[in-house]
Amino acid sequence: MLFQKPSLRTRVTFEAGMNQLGGHAVYLTEDVVMGARESVRDVARNLERFVDAIVARTGPHAVVAELAAQSSVPVINGLTLREHPCQALADVFTLRERFGRLEGLILAFVGDGNNVYHSLALLGAGLGLEVRLAHPPGYGPNAAIVERAREIAATGGGRLDFTTAPADAVRGADVVYTDAWTSMGQEAETEERRDAFAQYRIDAALLDVAGPDTLVMHCLPAHRGEEITSDVMDGPRSIIWDQSENRLHVQKALLAEVIGG
Repeated sequence: MLFQKPSLRTRVTFEAGMNQLGGHAVYLTEDVVMGARESVRDVARNLERFVDAIVARTGPHAVVAELAAQSSVPVINGLTLREHPCQALADVFTLRERFGRLEGLILAFVGDGNNVYHSLALLGAGLGLEVRLAHPPGYGPNAAIVERAREIAATGGGRLDFTTAPADAVRGADVVYTDAWTSMGQEAETEERRDAFAQYRIDAALLDVAGPDTLVMHCLPAHRGEEITSDVMDGPRSIIWDQSENRLHVQKALLAEVIGG
């Protein structure tokens, strides 16, 4: 487990999951600075001699991509600034668990077109979800990711929709999803982002627009009172804690798939 970014859910669920499967996890902190102390290529060539799989949580997506290219053992993306696929796996599992299906569900993401949104768009598009995004001007998703997601949607039956109006995005949605307004590595933009996202908070009023049966998701960590209010987060329509638990289950399945064969 090669982590250059702080973590609660990703670290604990992979470590606990590996232990529950009968294996062992070795946690390496950001002290292993790939590209500075040692090249990514050399890190991969060392680790492949010691372990059966690598989970990498880093900033630049290129680091995980290079690890995967250079390593003979499976490399799992535990988070990059571009994508967060393990979170998306847990999210769609949670939706399937709650609704009994995925095709035709509407997921409205309110906030930043960030790494979590990217993975939800890519995965959801191929599983028949309509993935909406309401974001402030200037905070939209990566254009290449959107193009790829639309290609996947063309064969997977999904759909992407974009707006700058949260009310339009959430109306009629099965689930409303949000994430922190400021992601890791964007701390210098915190105040600017608070101003830009002030109208993109998930609260009781926005849920009233969405509909009486709309559920709420958040990938965590949450900044209560910013992107989501505590009454919504802890309320009866929240399935946030199910999401968190399901990180453990889907990642155990992923480990079993890539290691167990």
